[in-house]
Amino acid sequence: MSAKEKGLRFERELIDLLWECGFAAVRVAGSGVSSFPCPDIIASNGKITFAFEVKSRSKLPLYLDEREVKDLAMFSTLFGAKPYIALRLLRMKWKFVELEKLEKTSKGYRIDENIFSLAPDLEEITGKSFQLRLL
Repeated sequence: MSAKEKGLRFERELIDLLWECGFAAVRVAGSGVSSFPCPDIIASNGKITFAFEVKSRSKLPLYLDEREVKDLAMFSTLFGAKPYIALRLLRMKWKFVELEKLEKTSKGYRIDENIFSLAPDLEEITGKSFQLRLL
């Protein structure tokens, strides 16, 4: 299975989960290749709208290009969406990292084990549950 096919599979998995949580969700045509900034997935329940850049990895850290993060932020601001990096590690639940929580590097951003462990899951961002996190 190619990397593109794998990415598509994970995007579809997240879309299915969002629909199960009561959110209309779609893949954005041209994400990653359009000359305009656009996320991989947008989702809304009429009260809250999300824009997701979807990533899957076998292990951390995950490095993100600065342009990719800035494009997600710009799209989300114009669209009125809450931006997240949706990240799924093998055999783990989806986690959603807010852009403000990303660690800045010389070439972009990164998500390490600490950031991932503190990131909310799908139930938390959709308001289905709340978990108190002690820092």
